[in-house]
Amino acid sequence: MEPFDNPSQPLRIALVTETFPPEVNGVAMTLGRLTAGLLQQGHTVQLVRPRQGASDEDDADAAAPATLEQVRVRGIPIPRYTDLQFGLPAARRLRKLWREQRPDIVHVATEGPLGWSAVAAARQLGLPVTSSFHTNFHSYSRHYGVGLLKAPIEAYLRHLHNKTQATLVPTPTLARDLQERGYHNVAVMSRGVAIAQFNPARRSQALRARWGAGEDTVVVLYVGRLAKEKSVGTVLTAFSAIQARVPSAKLVLVGDGPLRTALQEACPQAVFAGVRTGTELATHYASGDLFLFPSLTETFGNVVPEAMASGLAVVSYNQAAAAGLITHNHNGMLIPPGDALDFVNAAAMLASDPQRLRALRQHAAPGVAHLDWSAVVDSFVRTLRAATGTGVGHGENGQSANSLALPSYFFNSKQNPRPPLNPFSPPSA
Repeated sequence: MEPFDNPSQPLRIALVTETFPPEVNGVAMTLGRLTAGLLQQGHTVQLVRPRQGASDEDDADAAAPATLEQVRVRGIPIPRYTDLQFGLPAARRLRKLWREQRPDIVHVATEGPLGWSAVAAARQLGLPVTSSFHTNFHSYSRHYGVGLLKAPIEAYLRHLHNKTQATLVPTPTLARDLQERGYHNVAVMSRGVAIAQFNPARRSQALRARWGAGEDTVVVLYVGRLAKEKSVGTVLTAFSAIQARVPSAKLVLVGDGPLRTALQEACPQAVFAGVRTGTELATHYASGDLFLFPSLTETFGNVVPEAMASGLAVVSYNQAAAAGLITHNHNGMLIPPGDALDFVNAAAMLASDPQRLRALRQHAAPGVAHLDWSAVVDSFVRTLRAATGTGVGHGENGQSANSLALPSYFFNSKQNPRPPLNPFSPPSA
């Protein structure tokens, strides 16, 4: 297939994924934003995904844009993630669809059986195919007692991604990590944040009052899945240390997951708000003060820029999105990855220092004001156009397509230094 020399020519993109809105997770949110942006630019998207329950019927597509075609396939629940599904292999159906109407490119966003079959079908038909690395599944294995599967999972992921023209990752650090682990053709495409949705103006004193918080009460917030791989236990440990210094502090956890009951028993004084979306989610963010994010398994962590855009001071390990967006002790706190004691101490010290907490909150939103989704969509389209001219499939021994690497202008130009052991070194100007 000839490369697209005309940058204004609309593309027909087959997007294959095992999760999509209204499912609530970072991958689904990202793909929803990308799809909306692609449609807005005039591209045609064929969305291939598992059926999301009995109510997810084909006739619901009547209200969808004409340039969005949804192809629903069979799926099975993911163990311990019963609200999500693995799409079952559908190579035969995809070959038939793509022979009848060839897409310009296939993008595989998730690496389950459906994604594998889509890569195989695309290669058999000579279609350009790209992929995304969204989730550290190989890292999740140790949290669920299946650490012996880490090596085979890693081999499976590497083999799948190396059959595509480009593997898109959200940060330069992850790109370097994957390249060192034998992945080829790695390109950087960051994530955006909906500034119009997430901003400090959505702060609600009425909501804070329902949490039992006054205007000056420190509200500690966590947003995300209540699961082992998110290290939510560190949030409870940090809050216990915070309460020892600031007895009036409140803890609010937004989200759901398998640990919810255990967490409620361990911290009955916390507010468990459940899953929130849209304006409700934005209001919950903006009504907090201090955001704790102790996960070590993220490829990005969409909640970090969302919290910053909402005006919260973020305490996070120095990796993924936080490493690129937070300037230590200026608009948040960066902790050496895995140093739980330092994380807890930093959270407690910040919560007990109202002046410093206020200063970090004031600098948070400006630190992510440049993360516009339209720019992310533009970079995605540029990568897809470039991939249409690279040939089909490089295999495990293919050469790295460095020409596909996109500039990491979504991140601060300087590298954040390793945070000092004392998390309260003199603040930056």
